[in-house]
Amino acid sequence: MNTTTNTFSLKTIFLDFKEITKAGLAISVLFSSIAGYFLGIDDQNPFQWSVLLMLIVGGYCMVGASNAFNQVIEKDLDALMDRTKNRPVPSGRMTANTALIVASLLTIIGLSMLYAINPKSAMFGAISIFLYTSVYTPLKTMTSLSVFVGAFPGAIPFMLGWVAATGNFGIEAGTLFLIQFFWQFPHFWAIGWFLYEDYEKAGFFMLPTGKKDKGTALQVILYTVWLIIASLLPSLGYTGKLFISPIAAGIVFLLGAWMLYYSVQLYKLRTAKAARTLMLVSVSYITLLQLVYIFDKFLR
Repeated sequence: MNTTTNTFSLKTIFLDFKEITKAGLAISVLFSSIAGYFLGIDDQNPFQWSVLLMLIVGGYCMVGASNAFNQVIEKDLDALMDRTKNRPVPSGRMTANTALIVASLLTIIGLSMLYAINPKSAMFGAISIFLYTSVYTPLKTMTSLSVFVGAFPGAIPFMLGWVAATGNFGIEAGTLFLIQFFWQFPHFWAIGWFLYEDYEKAGFFMLPTGKKDKGTALQVILYTVWLIIASLLPSLGYTGKLFISPIAAGIVFLLGAWMLYYSVQLYKLRTAKAARTLMLVSVSYITLLQLVYIFDKFLR
């Protein structure tokens, strides 16, 4: 009987930890950091398993801490939304104090790991946690500009990998940041569109015009165009060591055209289904883009 209870308790703790750190999201964000790391390694900055491991643990803790702090702050609002009401804190499975301790421990472990790589990595990790927790989260109930603020911590992981590999923040890391920064807008506005009614229950302002209208859809198209331009910058030869070949640039352009097509579809149809499709396409887009960058570097 005790064994069953212990197994159940451990399983519950594990599942709650997964949920409070948003494991699925954290792992996808972590993929960006790993991609940035592989793009940053070269003869001067060779591949090191120890650095990669610290980046994985530190990066996961950084994202997990941000998500855990967010769920403590928004526990009452999360209880109002179907999508979030069963999370550990609003459902009562975990107290706010326990969640706060988990978030604090993740912050300490995450930043220590990133600092062990180099101080710049820890600095960007700390900025990411601070902006997400202290600026983005409170702004969500006040203004749609929260998405703009949230795009900063959201764009850090890709660039963080480069900084972990090289110890430098230059034009290369800045370009990686820019790509993921512009990507955030169509991605999050698509989510804000198909979850509009659920967000409305908690008073969250996610769409730029506040409505599911042509104005919002037009901005989705505009930021997708900016994303395509940013993603092609490494092919022009002005982004230092970050460079992609003409063939890779062609593939990256086609990926951008694929995402732009679904952005235009959202403008035409303005339905929840079109928004959900765009969101799924955007997730595939950023992963494929990073893989194209990596393969191009090592196969060239």
